[in-house]
Amino acid sequence: MSAPESVSPAELYRRSLSLLLAKDIPGWVGLWAEEGVMEFPFAPPGRPARLEGREAIADYMRPYPDHIDLHDFPEADLRIHETAEPRTVVVEMRGVGRLVQTGRPFDMRYVAVVTTENGRFTSYRDYWNPLAALEPGTDFAGSSR
Repeated sequence: MSAPESVSPAELYRRSLSLLLAKDIPGWVGLWAEEGVMEFPFAPPGRPARLEGREAIADYMRPYPDHIDLHDFPEADLRIHETAEPRTVVVEMRGVGRLVQTGRPFDMRYVAVVTTENGRFTSYRDYWNPLAALEPGTDFAGSSR
């Protein structure tokens, strides 16, 4: 997946959401810079707090669709805030779907601070709710990281 260099951070982020809904994890990973960093500041013990490089991010995300079946990122809950740094946006959003293992509803709110360069993600700090990791069927990342 190639991301054009002229794409804005907001456009890139919206594209990434479309790829997640399509369960196109290789396409989503293709939006990342080779040395991109994904961080989870509120990660609970046993869960990864930092992923360095596109390959580590790919390894983390590969099983995602097998565990969480995303149906929507409702537009009413999606806010992309531009910042004083033109390469960085702050995103508020909500993802809804179901947990594959249990069939239970999935409904998560997120705040992310995302930086891009040359049309690719370089930094993504995901402030997700760590209590959601207690839900059966959500431990797709394993506990070894």
